Amino acid sequence: MNNKEKLAKYKEKVNQVIQKMVYELFKHQPDNYVDWMIEYLQLIRLSKHQRESLIVEYNVTSDDEAFEDIDELPKPPGNPKQFRSSVSAEVFGIHNKKEDFQPRVIEKTEEQKERIQEKLMKVFMFQALGENEKKIVVDAMEEKHFGQNDWVIRQGDDGNELYIVFSGELSCYRKMHPQDTEPKFLKEYSAGDMFGELALLYNAPRAASIQAKNDAVLFALDRSTFNNIVKDATIKKREQYEEVLSKVELLYSMDAYEKTQIYDGLKEAHYGAGDIIINEGEEGDKFYMVAEGNLIAYREVNGTQEEVLRYKAGDYFGELALIHKVPRQATVKAETDCNVVYLDNNSFVRLLGPVSNILKRNAEAYKKFIKN
Repeated sequence: MNNKEKLAKYKEKVNQVIQKMVYELFKHQPDNYVDWMIEYLQLIRLSKHQRESLIVEYNVTSDDEAFEDIDELPKPPGNPKQFRSSVSAEVFGIHNKKEDFQPRVIEKTEEQKERIQEKLMKVFMFQALGENEKKIVVDAMEEKHFGQNDWVIRQGDDGNELYIVFSGELSCYRKMHPQDTEPKFLKEYSAGDMFGELALLYNAPRAASIQAKNDAVLFALDRSTFNNIVKDATIKKREQYEEVLSKVELLYSMDAYEKTQIYDGLKEAHYGAGDIIINEGEEGDKFYMVAEGNLIAYREVNGTQEEVLRYKAGDYFGELALIHKVPRQATVKAETDCNVVYLDNNSFVRLLGPVSNILKRNAEAYKKFIKN
């Protein structure tokens, strides 16, 4: 690896940490933001996983006069202060030591279990669980009913459960600033959507308020089961998605908060060698990103299939159907066993707004896609 490649790798590592810190900073909005950032970085240093990703051995030789020698990142001074209660420390494991875990079991009919299982598998954070773990989560889920205009959670309250919507519609509101008297409407939730996980992931107060627009049925998962069964897999899965999205050129201009939102809309699919992911000419409503494996794109030319593109981890396809509402322009087949993550058009629009807003911030990339 030459010096420029090392520098690029180093910058990528540093940028990941900075983006996460800025996201947390704007989420909590502490008054003394300088002290907050210092404490945040000190806590990261105490986390083994984050420490390994931060401390990058990088030595630049004098061949490149534009940069001085860079060694390991300097270690912050010892005796780090403890985070304030409003700062998210639980995710780093410091205030989240697992106790002797006895999962709760809430009696359900087989039909209820099947309904819960069906919804769980559509939520990204549960897709990585093994069969035994899934059973524990299903057993621990509690069915809850809310009437029209009932408040499910309120901004600022402590949170001990996350929710998956089984039926009904709910509205999300948030006071963007402490001085605001009225909350701002942010989004709607419907069947299959999840909310409330941030309070469990980050040990933070509720970040928004959720109100039922009509009669709604929700499945609630308690903090203890989440911490002991789901949390580690969730953090690992988010990191995997973050790595995939960081390589997607179309999404380069997205900030850390936007990317965090898109993680929750992603779904994962597995294909064996030779499987067809999309077919030329069919209607397209999904945008795919390759997590692992190799794929080949073909087009029909004079009755024969002609290879037009190859895809590897970090590549993406299917964007034209979302941007221009046109049929699929090629058939994409798995060359090897592969894993892909994807967004359907509804999730893309719901989580990020119209695709055109992102493309306007990527003017050059947009021109390239139009030519394709």
